[in-house]
Amino acid sequence: MTDYARLREDAATIFRAGVARVDPRPMVRDALKLEGKLLRIAAEGGLSLDLRDYERIIVLGYGKAGARMALGAEDALGERISEGLVAVKAGHAEPCSRIRIVEAAHPVPDETSQSAARGLMNLASAADERTLAIILVSGGGSAILCAPYQSPERKLSLADKAAVTRELLASGADIREINAVRRHLSAVKGGRLAEALAPATVVALILSDVVGDELSSIASGPTVPDPTSWADALGIVRRFGIAERIPAAALGLLEAGAAGLEPDTPKPGHPAFSRVHNLLIGSNRLAALSAAAKAKELGYETLYLGSRITGEAREIARAYLGIGLDCAANGQPLAMPACILAGGETTVTLHGKGKGGRNQEMALAFLAGLADASADLAGRCAFLSAGTDGNDGPTDAAGAFADLGLLNESRAKGMALRDYLERNDSYAFFDEIGGLLRTGPTNTNVCDLQVLIVR
Repeated sequence: MTDYARLREDAATIFRAGVARVDPRPMVRDALKLEGKLLRIAAEGGLSLDLRDYERIIVLGYGKAGARMALGAEDALGERISEGLVAVKAGHAEPCSRIRIVEAAHPVPDETSQSAARGLMNLASAADERTLAIILVSGGGSAILCAPYQSPERKLSLADKAAVTRELLASGADIREINAVRRHLSAVKGGRLAEALAPATVVALILSDVVGDELSSIASGPTVPDPTSWADALGIVRRFGIAERIPAAALGLLEAGAAGLEPDTPKPGHPAFSRVHNLLIGSNRLAALSAAAKAKELGYETLYLGSRITGEAREIARAYLGIGLDCAANGQPLAMPACILAGGETTVTLHGKGKGGRNQEMALAFLAGLADASADLAGRCAFLSAGTDGNDGPTDAAGAFADLGLLNESRAKGMALRDYLERNDSYAFFDEIGGLLRTGPTNTNVCDLQVLIVR
């Protein structure tokens, strides 16, 4: 095994330790504690519920982590669960005994997403004041569950919502901005699921894939008051220059809402939230801290930079490269061997028609910068950026590695690195040189992790 292969193995081991910490099954199981007739919710802001107050317990959910969250709920509650439905990304299903798992599309919704939303809303609408609804929310839910907005005057189609989603994903908008628009084009998100469930008691267990853990943005906040308005959503599509590219029905709805012609999403203080408890059980920070502990175990001096790294992927790559080269040259901010970790979620503004994801784009940009550094310093740095869900963009890879060994491999093959970067074709580049990290679906989702090793 070469030195570079060992560094890649270490980086992957550190990343996997972070992912293991946010396995949804034990997180949900540990959050739901049965003590006789009491159900104690062991989470920040937790509560206790007397189960004698309820005739039925239903479990509803959606998101990439939904299947393992459902398994955790079954572990904790068993036969007390009356029925349930959880929608997950296609390929992320796991067998459950009392909760029905349905697969749906991601990142662009299709008919399976609409069917999943219909089934979930049917169960929600049947809930009453003697119903306890456990809601399992994780990232990716905004596409997985799709119920286009309908009113007597204005109706969106599934094709309309899918087209808006495609434009938003290519625009450079961040997840908060994307989800602000999605909430206003949906009949289930932005607190509207809470409206459908009222007057049931609702306990939402939330696994965050949003930088800063803003609950209204995670899966577009189905049980959370929406702090944004129709005007905010309209402003986003205008600011990113896609107002004229989205379907006329979607733009017309946003304009009508901003003019006060459509009711807005429920806001704080709305009666639908009087019996709703939203509890965060997992986040990028928890994953990153576990990854940092693994790095220390492997013998690295370790620095955790935080969980709120955002911005254009290729620009963030330059920052990581600068830190790595300075560490290699001067032993700052850490003595070698060093491991510097961070988490968050970057964006990619598409310029070409290649294939990849934000993590592969970041790794490719890091590699491009490495090509301009001295061989001595470049040879000391190894980098990995990967998504905790195991899927980076529309690819089968979680992310990619970047180091001098891979750079030399690409040179030997005569590959024009910057051409791949300009056409956003990072997947093809790394696939050719063996630089992809493939984990398969992890069935969790807490944004991305970056691991920078300097030795």
